[in-house]
Amino acid sequence: MKIIIAPDSFKDSLSAEGVAQAIAEGLAQVWPDAELIKCPMADGGEGTVESVLAACNGELRSQRVQGPLGGTVEARWGWLAESATAIIEMAEASGLQLVAPVKRDACSSTTFGTGELIRAALDAGAQRIILAIGGSATNDGGAGAMQALGVQLLDAEGVILPNGGLALATLKRISLEQLDPRLAQVRFEIAADVNNPLCGPHGASAIFGPQKGASLLQVEQLDQALGHFADHCAQVLPKDVRDEPGSGAAGGLGFAAKAFLGAQFRPGVEVVAELVGLDAAVRGADLVITGEGRFDAQTLRGKTPFGVARIAKQHNVPVIVIAGTLGDGYEQMYAHGVDAAFALPFGPMSLEQACREAPRLLRERAADIARVWRLAAPKA
Repeated sequence: MKIIIAPDSFKDSLSAEGVAQAIAEGLAQVWPDAELIKCPMADGGEGTVESVLAACNGELRSQRVQGPLGGTVEARWGWLAESATAIIEMAEASGLQLVAPVKRDACSSTTFGTGELIRAALDAGAQRIILAIGGSATNDGGAGAMQALGVQLLDAEGVILPNGGLALATLKRISLEQLDPRLAQVRFEIAADVNNPLCGPHGASAIFGPQKGASLLQVEQLDQALGHFADHCAQVLPKDVRDEPGSGAAGGLGFAAKAFLGAQFRPGVEVVAELVGLDAAVRGADLVITGEGRFDAQTLRGKTPFGVARIAKQHNVPVIVIAGTLGDGYEQMYAHGVDAAFALPFGPMSLEQACREAPRLLRERAADIARVWRLAAPKA
């Protein structure tokens, strides 16, 4: 019996590696002789670096960079020396988790620290940089990151713009004279699960601005400012990418990465699956177990279980999901490669209790699944 264990993290509870370990322990109680292969996964949001390094034996590095509201934060990033690949999780430098809810400010938050991480990767000799851009606290169109890499954004007086998306409304000129020349020698990929355009009713400001502290008026102002930024970018860059899918990811960092760095946009789970070798692992497997904190209709937008199920389906391997909770519309995933789904709680339970007891609950659900599977396939 060969079982692939490929879950995402359970937010505020366990890392993807921790989830995989707990599931493996539960399965081993019933199938002590089973071949259990752990492939911690992610979809481009928080935990991407950790998942990739756990599977690839990469190096975790850290850098002091500017945080989303100024100040300094210690941001971690991943390094795969053999392939000269850097994995940068923008949430480490510019993430929402770095800002207390009462201090969230979509108008002045900046991606400058993410640009500093890219610069650190260049210093390390990176030939490929993967930008995992989920969980941002920013709405600056990626302007801050580009400033950290040498792009000059100037107002009518020739003064460099301050941090934040709202300041882009006063942009008069973009200078690329000091743009780091090493960027042209690097292949950039954006790993994300968001396909919004930069502007408009489905853009970065309208869809994600409110959760980052923007009022309805500020959402409108930010949307106009990002459009103004895109207008100026179109004057100095070969292509206008504002309407392309993913340009609105991470408050518009997707736009800047495409426009200035030539980044290729890919579903985050697809990038992670490639790095951890999930396709090769699934071949010849008897079962795949995946999971995430909340399994619902939103999973169809490219979350980890969706990506894992797509790969498993290509090899006719059944897939079972273990989730913290089953939300509205989760049944839709049954048409996309998932064969069964189970929630952790066995009865009424608070979120705090479920998070606290997640390792035990994962072990128990995994053991239950193994017992049922053994009944259905007694020769396994």
